[in-house]
Amino acid sequence: MLRIGINGAAGRMGRRLVALVSAAEDMNLVRALEREGHESIGKDAGELAGAGNLGVAITTTLEAGADVLIDFSSPESTVARAQDCAKLRTALVVGTTGLSPQQVSALKRSARAIPCVYAPNMSVGLNVLSGLVKAAAAALGPDYDVEVIEAHHRFKKDAPSGTALKLARDAADGLQRDLDEVAVYGRHGHTGERTASEIGLHAIRAGDIVGEHTVLFGALGEHVELRHSAHTRDTFARGALRAARFAAGKKPGMYSMEDVLGI
Repeated sequence: MLRIGINGAAGRMGRRLVALVSAAEDMNLVRALEREGHESIGKDAGELAGAGNLGVAITTTLEAGADVLIDFSSPESTVARAQDCAKLRTALVVGTTGLSPQQVSALKRSARAIPCVYAPNMSVGLNVLSGLVKAAAAALGPDYDVEVIEAHHRFKKDAPSGTALKLARDAADGLQRDLDEVAVYGRHGHTGERTASEIGLHAIRAGDIVGEHTVLFGALGEHVELRHSAHTRDTFARGALRAARFAAGKKPGMYSMEDVLGI
């Protein structure tokens, strides 16, 4: 039985993870964590998630006992929990978005001691799309303009999404471009004609949209769209559970969802 801890257990994703872990035949929830001062501290994680009493109270401190910690929280919390995991030799699965380059570097330092699966999007379907985007960009070539459009709920704090950036980077890799040099984030005013090399990224925030990503390749005379829509947060949660099963027992190091899926 795989012993699972969840950081951000009282959040929208955290609650779904708690529910799905409690329903999994090969997993057992042993730790549920939240930040200091959170109103859910001391409450049973299962009851909060609508999964019944699991006998696991939400706390602020990670203790030994979990094989894998799944983290969908905030960048600051993720980095701190990663350091805790490194000390306890607890494998880590990170689905938190909005990490800065410095925070990713901190995550990599912790991964010297533990296996860490880090992905801006845990959806299995989305990660398959990622490979298709790179292949399409390489096959279509420089005559096709590339635009990435993403839509999320009104509560999302970072833009563009980590997934949109990943898809844009996949396209850039397929075209042998440096995304940092060619990315254009939205457009406003008199921008002039679109340059041939730029890759556009556009963010929509509205209502309760779970997650939609479209990569558009446009040429004179036709366009091609590769698109993924997440219907529920369970899409990401199930991918995270798959990543947790993969991470358990692996050697220290940084892993991606491509590693998890073997693609």
